Amino acid sequence: MNKRILSLALPNIITNITIPLLGMVDTAIVGHLDSDGSTIDYIGAISIGTMIFNFIYWNFGFLRMGTSGFTAQSYGARDLKESMNILTRALFIAILISLSLIVLQYPTSLLIRSFIENKNGVLDLGLRYFFILIWAAPATLGMYALKGWLIGMQDSKTPMFIAIMINLVNIFFSLLFVIKFKMKIEGVAYGTLIAQYSGLITTIVFWQVKYGKLKKYFNLKESINWDKMKLFFKVNSDIFLRTCCLILVTTYFTIASSKMEYPILAVNALLMQLFTLFSYFMDGFAYASESLCGKYYGAKDSKNLRKSIKYILSWGLGISLVFMVLYFFFGENLLRLLTDKEHIILAAKDYMGWVLLIPLTGFVAFLYDGILIGMTKSAIMRNAIFIATALFFILFFTLNPFFSNSALWIAFITYLLGRSVLMAVFSRNLIFKK
Repeated sequence: MNKRILSLALPNIITNITIPLLGMVDTAIVGHLDSDGSTIDYIGAISIGTMIFNFIYWNFGFLRMGTSGFTAQSYGARDLKESMNILTRALFIAILISLSLIVLQYPTSLLIRSFIENKNGVLDLGLRYFFILIWAAPATLGMYALKGWLIGMQDSKTPMFIAIMINLVNIFFSLLFVIKFKMKIEGVAYGTLIAQYSGLITTIVFWQVKYGKLKKYFNLKESINWDKMKLFFKVNSDIFLRTCCLILVTTYFTIASSKMEYPILAVNALLMQLFTLFSYFMDGFAYASESLCGKYYGAKDSKNLRKSIKYILSWGLGISLVFMVLYFFFGENLLRLLTDKEHIILAAKDYMGWVLLIPLTGFVAFLYDGILIGMTKSAIMRNAIFIATALFFILFFTLNPFFSNSALWIAFITYLLGRSVLMAVFSRNLIFKK
């Protein structure tokens, strides 16, 4: 079981680590552009563009998560016909959403302008990036559906290879357009656009080679059967609401930090990078949970379902303890990799104790996300995060007048712990019933 878990988790961890590289590559390239002696406008524009797409695509993350759970269950039940129906259904919905995003790009840009100030024309630059890269929506959302399906089919290596390839293509074409053809921010956008479609085309080729025999089960009418679509949307609506709560908490964490005295915003931004680093590892095991738990749940193999959950939680606990030790002894060193501002590092030390608690309080929440997605029991995730999100805001607003930034961290740690405990309690009878 341990070998199986690692074979699924490790490629997913590598895939997760490559994801932020796309944004980092774009930022690094524009960071060296000549903008009348300043690179600030281009860096700010990329930051705004990346934020816009993160906000849009995060909300459609259910295309990956919901697809992986349904696919893993059909894989466990050895129902290849239904596996093909799930992929067709997910891709059909991805195409509809992506075309809607393209059609609504101009109203979306007007909405963006109402929320973001156009200082020094930075928003205009960001929207130039947006209007080019929005055409990658079919590739991006199509990849969500395909990645979820592959994970459900117990294949985590293909998404890893694709993610690495996308980054290499992105680097090559972005540099080519910017340096050779002097296209500036448009060149970066076109480079990323080409990378996304290259990833989609390569995934389709991989799929044809490894799973092409499943084409005989293709049936569009059956795939978009109303009863199956209702179940698909029910599960995914729960995942969507769960994602909205995640965005609400993490976004408000930044907003609240920005209202505190200098340099708390920078301090919390740095410390949250340590949370993000931990999340990459936990998400890898969460994806393994989706694959294995969905497979055993679909096969009605309760013995191996319980065994896989036990082993996955054991791995999560072990890795959490490793991260706690890492942050205790080398936390300052990690912060120095991110900044050379001594006053920010010094201020961050006062809050490192809270960061030490993140792995221990959060790992169960990460892993139960994967477990419950695999079993398509998304209502438990939804209910747990609703309560945990309420706890976050109640605690922060109650304690903020007395503890300021510590109140924010107390609320965030309680939010993580609340999700962990509530999901474990709510799913106890479901998972461990005889």
